Amino acid sequence: MPSPVRAAILCIALGLAACESKPTVAMAPSQPQPQATASTLSEDAPASRHFAAVRTGTTGGAEVIGSYTRGCLGGASQLPVDGTYWQVMNPSRNRAWGHPHLIAFVETLGERVAADGHRGLLVGDLAQPRGGPLPSDHTSHQVGLDADIWLTPIPARKLSASDLEDYEPPGLVNFNTLRVTSGFGDAQYSMLRRAAEADEVERIFISPPIKRAMCDRPVSGDRSWLRKLRPWTGHAAHMHVRLACPTGSADCKPQDEPPEGDGCGAELQSWFTDRSWMKPKPGTYVPREPMKLDGLPAECRRVLTERG
Repeated sequence: MPSPVRAAILCIALGLAACESKPTVAMAPSQPQPQATASTLSEDAPASRHFAAVRTGTTGGAEVIGSYTRGCLGGASQLPVDGTYWQVMNPSRNRAWGHPHLIAFVETLGERVAADGHRGLLVGDLAQPRGGPLPSDHTSHQVGLDADIWLTPIPARKLSASDLEDYEPPGLVNFNTLRVTSGFGDAQYSMLRRAAEADEVERIFISPPIKRAMCDRPVSGDRSWLRKLRPWTGHAAHMHVRLACPTGSADCKPQDEPPEGDGCGAELQSWFTDRSWMKPKPGTYVPREPMKLDGLPAECRRVLTERG
């Protein structure tokens, strides 16, 4: 299947940037910044700079505004750095915020994976305190409904505060053979299946060989959850979980549902027939124009400047 057709079918014009590696751009400041007001916002500055400078969420009920790649979040909740069945990686980024449904999902997923006999989750980026564009290679994660979860469980000894900033879980795909490595086993199967079985989850982005490994594994009973596992570039070390728009957020712009079927047939095979997704683009990478505030829904200005 040609790449443009495949991209249209997957409805991924939602900008899944290469979130496999740590960004090299400057992170949000570690010290609280003065609260922005409508009169102090710079229209010429990237919107990501404004949103990264705010260290707390807004009060009031949760509201998702806009789309996964062009929006913001009011009333966000914060996932604690260290839970019984999870740890948050790179806590200095201050990206462990999300819609309360996302926080509850992560906590429940950790419990279910632990109940399967595994050690719990290493959690990557969720969203910033008020969502919005991130100062990194992500283009999604803007409305508090996306979560990067590493496919490596918590080590036998939980990571220290310094380890949480530096630990780099291994990739689980051999790109010479386009098969998963020996590190992919029961724990990874548990994480992916438990996540996909959650009603609130809309789709989960994973590397094509990981999708193939999940399809090849014998599954008794219902296979409909496999539909949510969507092959995409990158994602060899983590899964990117995306929740559907929650009830009560009328301004949330949903994504089309995944195609019918389990996605284990011709659609998946197309990723191995046309391997152009593995080849780096020629030439020097030139970043696109950063999104400005006027590129976001108008309500995001209120969310950005509201007192926390």
